[in-house]
Amino acid sequence: MRILYVGDIMGERGIEAVSRILPDLRKKEKIDLVIAQAENVSSGKGINLIDYLELKKLGIDFFTGGNWSLAKDTIYPSLSNPEEPIIRPANYPISTPGLGYKVIEKKGQKILVVSLLGQIVGRDANNKTDNPLKVIDNILEEFSNEDIITVVNFHGDYSSEKKVIGYFLDGRASLVVGDHWHIPTADAMVLPKGTAHITDVGMCGSLDSSLGVKLDVIINRWKNNVPSMNMLEDEGRLQFNAVLADIDDKTFLAKDIKQIQKIL
Repeated sequence: MRILYVGDIMGERGIEAVSRILPDLRKKEKIDLVIAQAENVSSGKGINLIDYLELKKLGIDFFTGGNWSLAKDTIYPSLSNPEEPIIRPANYPISTPGLGYKVIEKKGQKILVVSLLGQIVGRDANNKTDNPLKVIDNILEEFSNEDIITVVNFHGDYSSEKKVIGYFLDGRASLVVGDHWHIPTADAMVLPKGTAHITDVGMCGSLDSSLGVKLDVIINRWKNNVPSMNMLEDEGRLQFNAVLADIDDKTFLAKDIKQIQKIL
């Protein structure tokens, strides 16, 4: 099975990048399943129902989550519905709205998709989360008797956490993808026991920006210590970042992973 994982879709420019790249890429690469990080879609924070439905039409089959997953309450019913292909981090407290893992089926094959939040994530560092290693252990135990492909998204700030989760799950997951930085790392590889991994897949949206935000806003804030709201960049070049993993249909481990970066 060929699985494409698309990096953080950042605002309207991220949606534009997906619309211009994904349909043809899906055909050219004969992709079976497209998963995308959706926590920054709508104005950079969360995803609303309108954008969710639009991205599904563009060819995204499943949506993972991060620290902004709960920013738009119109998506809560979909997050809580096991039949809707969208999740929030699984290691949020049990009382949190939504589900942190779900199963989707493609070509007669079940695929388990899980999102986990790193324990250090910027301003959310003090928010209560459960230990991601213990949480993923429990989830994998639940599916231990099933023939299933497993994709794990790890949304975090620390490269050490993102690297360790890959090796922790090596041989137990098909694909482990780190995101949240919006900057792609150059370390996509199949780990020794057969799990495809990348520390950070990058983002989709404005290229000439600070992670999707207007450079002038960030520079003025940094240089002059002036508090300001983030404004998403709506001009200039676009970027599309993803990884494409080829998963063996019998072992459910990776045969290959490659990075895809398109500049428009």
